Amino acid sequence: MSVIDRVTTSVKKDLPNRTPFFYGWIILAAGTFGIIMTGPGQTFSVSIFIEFIMEDLGISRTLVSTLYSVGTLIGGFTLPFWGRQIDKHGARKLAGIISLLFGISCIFMGFVQNALMLLLGFILIRMLGQGSLGLVSQTVINQWWVRKRGMAMGISGLVMSLVGMGVFPTLVYALISAFEWRVTFGILGMALLLLMLPVGLLFFRNKPEEYQLHPDGVPLPESKESLVVGELHAIEENWTLSEAIKTRVFWILVIGTASFAFLGTGIFFHLVSIFDTQGLSAALAASVFVPVSIAAALSTLLGGYLADHFPLKYLLAFSLVMQAVSLFSVKILSGPGTAIIFGLILGASMGISRTVATVVWPAFYGRANLGSIYGFISAIGIVGAAVGPLPFGLVYDKMGSYQPVLVISAVVSILLGLLSLSIKKPSKNLQ
Repeated sequence: MSVIDRVTTSVKKDLPNRTPFFYGWIILAAGTFGIIMTGPGQTFSVSIFIEFIMEDLGISRTLVSTLYSVGTLIGGFTLPFWGRQIDKHGARKLAGIISLLFGISCIFMGFVQNALMLLLGFILIRMLGQGSLGLVSQTVINQWWVRKRGMAMGISGLVMSLVGMGVFPTLVYALISAFEWRVTFGILGMALLLLMLPVGLLFFRNKPEEYQLHPDGVPLPESKESLVVGELHAIEENWTLSEAIKTRVFWILVIGTASFAFLGTGIFFHLVSIFDTQGLSAALAASVFVPVSIAAALSTLLGGYLADHFPLKYLLAFSLVMQAVSLFSVKILSGPGTAIIFGLILGASMGISRTVATVVWPAFYGRANLGSIYGFISAIGIVGAAVGPLPFGLVYDKMGSYQPVLVISAVVSILLGLLSLSIKKPSKNLQ
């Protein structure tokens, strides 16, 4: 018996049954904590380390950027593997394994001495943090919530926006200032081993049906007639990944949701330069992240509520149109007021799309093979984020303006929004 198996079996298997309230709330808290603890592998935290790493190792910005992109791509390509393991072995065991490896990887980052070691470190923290830990945490929440899944993921997304993106970068900078970057990575690694590892092993649980419980704490409806508007996804039909990718709606959803990672990364990567072309300062560009984060947090919560009451295709279409509006609005950037409006629109589109992207897959393809499906989708999203800045840079270098790529991207977003209105929940009976 492995160490993780011994630790796991030391906890009574009936913990979900002994809890005086629906155990899904514990799952929501533990899963959200897991999503927050992906912070050491997220760009918003790693970016704080970059200047210190460059100075210490004596490497150029171009090299460290290349290593980070390569590490992100390689880490992203492993996510289908991790997704299959979640389906095979369960979220609880995988949360323990991933937390253990992620903690060790962060400690390893404190010992890197050259570019090759840095590349390996980037691969590990992107694969295990930004990728796998987020994947297993998101999956376990979705396993326990069905009819109120939007609400659950909305709460989780709100907390992640406020605590993860809001607090983690500041915490990392404070630790580096108090100690130094290598020690900070060690502290983050120990936090994963001492906090996330026990949370994963003690509180993560697989499907509620394994404990004679129901998702949301109530039995699933047996027919469409028992549902209210917007709850069609509560009727579950489980698909394998190989079955899902053969459906037309799967690829509409993939392209639609991945466009936010692709375009969002492209915009943020070149944000200072985009503002400069409009005659605006770098300081103003940096300040845009405040309205973006506020709008993203609030719209994530709102999107969660709407996802439980309205067809998901309308939310996806709305978020894509909002994305198009934000891209078009770059043309009219002229000062702090328009910059705030731009940030609010962009943040709102990102928040709603984030909720849709987490809710739609279990809603349309069931929970039985959710890890495999999430792993495949996450890999595509990470690849999109990795290559997103390229077309913006290429167009600007060739034409001296971002407007052509912004306009084309906006038009594509609108077309994807219109296409998403044709989405219907797939049924094996109609295949």
